Amino acid sequence: MNPLSQQLREQIQRHGPLPFAEFMAQALYHPTRGYYHRTLEQIGKRGDFFTSVSVGSFFGELLAFQFARWTEAGPVPGALFQIVEAGAHDGQLARDILDAIEDQEPTMFASLEYWIIEPSATRQAAQQSTLARFHNVRWWESLTEIKERVHGVIFSNELLDAMPVHPFAWNAAQRRWEEMGVTWNGDAFAWTRLERPTVPSPTFPDALLDVLPNDYIVEVSSAAQQWWRDATAALVQGRLLAIDYGGSLEELLSPSRTSGTLRAYSQHQVSSDVLADPGGQDITAHVNFFEIQRAGEMAGLKTDAFTTQEQFLTEIARGLWTRRGSWPQNQVRQFQTLTHLEHLGRVFRVLIQSR
Repeated sequence: MNPLSQQLREQIQRHGPLPFAEFMAQALYHPTRGYYHRTLEQIGKRGDFFTSVSVGSFFGELLAFQFARWTEAGPVPGALFQIVEAGAHDGQLARDILDAIEDQEPTMFASLEYWIIEPSATRQAAQQSTLARFHNVRWWESLTEIKERVHGVIFSNELLDAMPVHPFAWNAAQRRWEEMGVTWNGDAFAWTRLERPTVPSPTFPDALLDVLPNDYIVEVSSAAQQWWRDATAALVQGRLLAIDYGGSLEELLSPSRTSGTLRAYSQHQVSSDVLADPGGQDITAHVNFFEIQRAGEMAGLKTDAFTTQEQFLTEIARGLWTRRGSWPQNQVRQFQTLTHLEHLGRVFRVLIQSR
């Protein structure tokens, strides 16, 4: 048993079952033993999973081109402009974006501030090393720490799907949602139902609840919704962008997903046993973009697009192709991987909102 497992077991034995969201938060973000704090080697061939950044620098170059087009459409071209990235991992995507803007958009680069939201001191140090040559980068521990409101772009790539979720199981006989927690059964962590929910239960039309199977599971991420509201509050003018695993409400409420979307990843293998080895494997759940979109719209944002990564990047690539006329072969291969429907093109969804 690893030290974090022992700590969580003792906590359960003293205080009773944990809400799964708290278990997930400790497993991923414990300051010394959590999955995202103990190492920076989760991504890539030797890690546990691939991301769009793993494919190569062209992903960052495409985003840079789009950010530049959004800048040109702003109310004061050439004015101070911020790109705010949350969940920057080791800083590679930030470097790809900054390299591309410096090379292709020197006027924009001269008035650009790149801000990174990063609560982990370990990750901040890695990012600072990666971005050492750039003098227009600043770090913040959270969105709420930013005092100057943002004119530009706030974006995340594969951030919201790693925020803690509250799984709810439908009790058809009693017509109520029951939040799922984590207990200790003597030799392993196990699922249990909490006596009362710790966050508001899901709300669905009665017609849907009438046909929903017993024990149907949905996840609620109050953390992701709050992050989006915080980002909305920080944005005075510009766009809010999320690229992530997820779908619309209709897509998530699928007959094929009766057990929810929670998954664990380790050494490129997917598992449904998200309670095993806390701190030793990634835990993720699909983003409910319906809830995220609604949170932004209720805060005054306009939804510009909700689409697939394939459609989003293809539209950017058309403009870049018009400007350049051709791409090197390595970028063609990267683009194919980023947009292919059997690779990354379909599984990642893109939400863009603006003010």
